[in-house]
Amino acid sequence: HVQLVESGGGSVQALGSLRLSCVYSGYIDRTYCMGWFRQAPGKEREGVAALDYDGYSRYADSVQGRFKISQDNAKNSLYLQMNLLNPEDTAMYYCAVEDSYDCYAPSWLTRGDSRYWGRGTQVTVS
Repeated sequence: HVQLVESGGGSVQALGSLRLSCVYSGYIDRTYCMGWFRQAPGKEREGVAALDYDGYSRYADSVQGRFKISQDNAKNSLYLQMNLLNPEDTAMYYCAVEDSYDCYAPSWLTRGDSRYWGRGTQVTVS
């Protein structure tokens, strides 16, 4: 069983920055993907950024160049550095891990489903 706990959300003004963290515990299979999804009220869940075991990363077009996903396995942590935030980035952000199959970041990011989910952290940009 894998548990994911997000932190780092909050309120920030436009053009500001936030760094989200996701601490994971439990066994994660070798061929995994890790990433971030978000959902705003009245909107469908959207893949934001993904990283797979081969080191490939993929970003939603809307955050390309502004967000950066990274991993520190020594700290059992996944991060999302968010820069140049705008009000359209306002959403609940969820950490996710998929290890049920040989996972690849580009396809997984667009699937919208995952084996494990965190409970989310709210990001509000004014």
